Amino acid sequence: MTDTCDFVVVGAGSGGCTVAGRLSEDAGTSVALLDAGGRNDTWRITTPFGLALPYAAANWAFDTVPQKGLNGRIGYQPRGKGLGGSSAINAMVYIRGHKCDYDHWAALGNAGWSYADVLPYFKASEHNADFDGEYHGKGGPLHVNRLRSDNPIHDVFHQAAREAQFRIREDFNAEDHEGLGSYQVTQRGGERWSAARAYVAPHLNKRPNLRVETGAQATKILFEAGRAVGIEYVQGRQTKQLRARREVILAAGAFQSPQLLMLSGLGDGDALAAHGIAVAHHLPGVGRNLQDHPDFVFVYASDYPHFVHASLGRLPSLLRGIRRYRRERRGVMTTNFAECGGFLRTRPDLDVPDIQLHFVIAMLDDHGRKKHKEAGFSCHFCLLRPKSRGSIWLKSADPLAAPLIDPNFLGEAEDLEAMVGGFKTTRRLMETPAMRALQKKDMFTSDVRTDDDIRAILRARVDTVYHPVGTCKMGTDAMAVVDPALKVHGIGGLRVVDASIMPTLIGGNTNAPTIMIGEKAADMIRGEVRAS
Repeated sequence: MTDTCDFVVVGAGSGGCTVAGRLSEDAGTSVALLDAGGRNDTWRITTPFGLALPYAAANWAFDTVPQKGLNGRIGYQPRGKGLGGSSAINAMVYIRGHKCDYDHWAALGNAGWSYADVLPYFKASEHNADFDGEYHGKGGPLHVNRLRSDNPIHDVFHQAAREAQFRIREDFNAEDHEGLGSYQVTQRGGERWSAARAYVAPHLNKRPNLRVETGAQATKILFEAGRAVGIEYVQGRQTKQLRARREVILAAGAFQSPQLLMLSGLGDGDALAAHGIAVAHHLPGVGRNLQDHPDFVFVYASDYPHFVHASLGRLPSLLRGIRRYRRERRGVMTTNFAECGGFLRTRPDLDVPDIQLHFVIAMLDDHGRKKHKEAGFSCHFCLLRPKSRGSIWLKSADPLAAPLIDPNFLGEAEDLEAMVGGFKTTRRLMETPAMRALQKKDMFTSDVRTDDDIRAILRARVDTVYHPVGTCKMGTDAMAVVDPALKVHGIGGLRVVDASIMPTLIGGNTNAPTIMIGEKAADMIRGEVRAS
């Protein structure tokens, strides 16, 4: 079965939904959006509290290869599946990163990607209920606002920040973001506002030129005469093809965009040949340059009544929270769990913060997969600009097999030492009187005192905070996969529009930057269409 449209977008995550939604604004342009998952329109997705409930249908739930820097442990890599991608299962924190991150991209040779260049696209995407002015947008499809959980823990967290002599920051997305405070979230009226709800769902029955196919697993890019002309995919038990008159746009994320490129013959020629894959174009950077934020979590048991726990003793408050949510769309059901946090420098000589904190109103052990009888809270810190570089490789030529994921966490000694500084800086906050008053038991770090103790527990417990990027790097060097227009080097009619194009990891959460990438890509594509 074959069909044709102007653009075929593979992957309905933050980049894919954005670029598909924007391109389909032109009634004369036909767009098909494919995703292997489902619609993601259930209450488990739209209710923020649903983040705490396992929902396998919306999560690829990948694992890493054994990590040498983590004592050989296998890490966990949740990735969103279905409309919205990871924006349908993330903690909804709205962070753009520091302006220096984008200026660095431009300095690497990526013209048009400085902070001044990308700020208009952040603003175009945003409808911010709380802030406006030079750094914020009104009227965009992505709703951003303060939390509606009404949890008094925010006051406690702010008090602890003051006691630790950290500044209080109200807006983390303006000129500077150093300091601690309460996060804004991608919600509307107390409901999760994923990229799909922002850019695709409002138009499903209104734009005949926008076609969305779910349960559609892309297996191969189709080429003719050095140009991408379509996608082969499996839907149900059928193998189908969608052909693209103008472009194929990959937006399958930092793991699956390079995987699909390699399955289609784009990548390191020797590695592809080892799997019996014919080389369409030797592109050695595909799958290289994987970067992610290594993350450590402090965990404490607590009797504080406003922390979330699924015990029978907390059941009445949860039931009251459900009733309030139904009436007002406020209260505990609107929580993103990581309600507070911020950005800190571990050394005074640093120009910008090098760690980010996420303060969570529940005990979080092994990504929430290990349960405890007690209620409590957690505080993450992650290293924002690690030196370690990992990679993605094919496990086999089977397009339905998961890729081999190697973040190479703490692979560089410099990252381990920076994480030691992050541990000490975060513990400074945890040892303030305001935080001490909450703690009944330190679950994992009470005996950690020396630098060697810190290094040992970091290797024993560090894992991802869900921000993989970089595996289809943007640039002009020999290891770059796409150029600054996001076009794949050496192949016509093919772009990548997701977090995999980031040449370096930005200092913060990656959802908002990926949506920005989708906005900028759509603008570049429309400009080329007009000029043709």
